[in-house]
This record gives sequence, C-alpha cells and structure tokens, in this order.
Amino acid sequence: MQGMDFSGQVVLVTGSSTGIGKATVLMFAEGGADVVVHGYQSMTAAQAVVKEVEAKGRRCLLVRGDMAVKADVERVMAEVNATFGRVDVLVNNAGSMVGRARLEELSEDLWDRIMNVNLKSAFLVSQAVLPLMKPLGRGRIIHLTSVAARNGGSLGALAYATSKGGVATLTRSMAKDLAEYNILVNAVAPGVITTPFHDKFTPSEQRDNFKQQIPLHREGTAEETAGAILFLASSFADYISGQIIDVNGAQWFS
Repeated sequence: MQGMDFSGQVVLVTGSSTGIGKATVLMFAEGGADVVVHGYQSMTAAQAVVKEVEAKGRRCLLVRGDMAVKADVERVMAEVNATFGRVDVLVNNAGSMVGRARLEELSEDLWDRIMNVNLKSAFLVSQAVLPLMKPLGRGRIIHLTSVAARNGGSLGALAYATSKGGVATLTRSMAKDLAEYNILVNAVAPGVITTPFHDKFTPSEQRDNFKQQIPLHREGTAEETAGAILFLASSFADYISGQIIDVNGAQWFS
C-alpha cells in the first residue's frame, strides 16, 4: 500500500529492544524503512532485534544510551548522523513505570526517575533530532503516552500517570512549535497491552481485573499499537498533528 511505503526513510525508535518498540521497528522495516534500534538495559534483546531487521533486508544501526541524559542523547544522534545523515521519523517509546508507589510513600528520587525516563527523555530526544529532520523539510515525531494519562492510572501509578500526562501536553505544544518546519507531532496512548511492561509491573490478578473492565475483554498486542504508530508516520496522516490516538479496546474514551 503506497501510503504505508517507508522506502528511503530512516526511523529512530527509542526503547526498541522489546514490546511495542520492537514491534514498531519490525513493522517499519517491513515497510521498507532503514531503522535505528535503541537499547539501554536490554542490549542482548536489542541485538536480536537488529538481526530480525537485517533478515528483512534493511539497514539497521544499534545504539545504546540513557535517553534522559543529554550527553547520551547527543552521542546517539551523532552516531545516527554518521550512519544515515537523516531521521524522517522519531518514535519516542523509551519509558517505564520504574516502580509503583502511592502518594504517602512516593520518594523524591522515585518521582524524579519516573519523570526523567518518560517525560525528560521525550523532550531531549525530540530536541536533539531536529538538526537531522529540519533539513528534510518534513518529519514525524510520535510520542508514546498512556491510558494512565487519561484516567490517572491504577493504584501506585501516580507518578507514571503524571509523567505520561506531561507527554500528552508536550505532544500538543510541540505540534504548534514545529508546524512551520512541516514536522508533525502526534502520540499514541496504549491501554493494557501484552508486553514485558505489564509482566514486570502489573500483578496477574490486577491484569485479570483490567480485562474485565475493557469492553473487548482482552489485552491489546504490541503490533496493534505499532499499527497506530505507522499510520501516524504515513502519508495518510499528512494533515494530522497534535493528536493522540487511543489504543485501549474502548477502555477509555478521550
């Protein structure tokens, strides 16, 4: 399908060693894009993703760094520039709940770590990619927010939900800020998706309760989320900016 043809484009997906990030990288590669796979704590998994991309006949660069640290971000962008010289699509997927804590027990350190990995990273990477995107006269930046930004999240997710609410606001503000460069900025807000994220942070009983509350009565898949990301990066979305697509099985309406 022509609108989903990404041939000749370079796509950078942060946090792309597992889950939604991995599915997104592989779908872009299937669409003809060359890709940048990013990992930080899961480099073995990231290397496996690189092999899958290369098996599809696409060029692939593996980068490592903490996207909440400016020096790491700048180094990564220098590596991308040296290899490809451009970025057509940036997907800010890197993020984590880090840990659950209710307000009374939430430490300043945990608050800062959650804000850094989810919100600060999206800001830093978006800012750093501009020199590689602006000369193209077009570009797409797609953030990953969450249903938690819509409904406040479950117990213990206060800081996470707040950080993802910040990502939603960042999306809308960046869309206005970058419109003059023809850089479109949107976001995808996943609900309960079957990924290592929930394996780590959501107890099985809580996940069962979630599924009962979701009208489709199931968790979504990483590929279903990636599909929304690819749509926003495609020519079908040439007049869409500042928007957030919910992928949550009717769990929450915006």
